Amino acid sequence: MPLNAFLLLYTLKGNACRGYVTYGGDPMSEEYLQRSYWVGLIKMSLSRLFILRVLYEEPLHGYEISKRIDVITKGCCAPTEGALYPVLREFAEGGYLNCRAQVVDGRQRKIYSLTKKGVKAYRVALEAWQESAKALLKAKKSLHPV
Repeated sequence: MPLNAFLLLYTLKGNACRGYVTYGGDPMSEEYLQRSYWVGLIKMSLSRLFILRVLYEEPLHGYEISKRIDVITKGCCAPTEGALYPVLREFAEGGYLNCRAQVVDGRQRKIYSLTKKGVKAYRVALEAWQESAKALLKAKKSLHPV
């Protein structure tokens, strides 16, 4: 069998790099055409930055974290309860947050605050997002309609 025929067969069986399989069998291939996919991906990532941002200002409980993010992003990146608490747990386990119990409005709440490591993570994340935002704006300016 000629090498080109072998490579084509190998690719068609889906054994090549998944990003280059073009026979249409990958269900993710259509997802990349959906705005909702990209918006969700960006929001999920940005919500981590905004969690650190609001805690940089002051210690807060989970519900207040979500409310503050909702206000400063005008609803864009506020994490849902199902997304917020796993991230808070991950940050706490990594040493980026402290968590203490406190009674707020008669209810026991976990109050989260940034550690020194959390402050450093916030600064690094902010710099990375600023760099990415500049690159996106530059790319948008040079983008020509297809």
